Amino acid sequence: MKLTVFGATGGIGQEVVRQALDAGHQVTAVVRDPARLSVTGERLEVFRADLSDPAAVRPAVAGRDAVLSGLGARRRADAGIATRLTRTVLDAMEAEGVRRLLVVSAAPVGPEPQDAGLLDRGVRGVVSAVLKDIYADLRAMEAELARSATDWTVARPPRLQDKPLSGRYRTVVGGFPSKGRLMGRADVAHAMLAMTGDAGTVKQGVGMAY
Repeated sequence: MKLTVFGATGGIGQEVVRQALDAGHQVTAVVRDPARLSVTGERLEVFRADLSDPAAVRPAVAGRDAVLSGLGARRRADAGIATRLTRTVLDAMEAEGVRRLLVVSAAPVGPEPQDAGLLDRGVRGVVSAVLKDIYADLRAMEAELARSATDWTVARPPRLQDKPLSGRYRTVVGGFPSKGRLMGRADVAHAMLAMTGDAGTVKQGVGMAY
């Protein structure tokens, strides 16, 4: 497939690029600073852009089979960036007629498991309170997706870790795995690539965890 990756210098984004190349896909990595992208490959195109202008990024998505995005705030002060930058991506995709889009959100934005215990509810409540601005941004981003013409999927992982790819994790379409508290960035990337061709995840939030 021909894939475009936004947020390609982030923890999840670089894993998406690396794994997509390993799987034989042709990848366009959209970055603001190419020096921060450590992944290389013959099928990799690095596209430099600051995402302030949808017209400027249209060439990066034109003719692609799918777009994957790891865009989001890296700290609380960056809250608002996910919605703003994703809107640019959506405008560029709609202008080019590209429909498939997968983005990263977070577990607290989606529903909690029906069998969630007091501990899980308490942890979710504390985390949501501490990072409320970031989660408000992600909710607004998801609302933008819902209003768009794209065939979107939202990945909602819990607390992220830097761990090697395991390929062993749980996913729940429209929900969240019971007692799921951790997920490695490499496995989030793996799940997103696996869902790219999965029609059952279109216009759905997908909870994921170990």
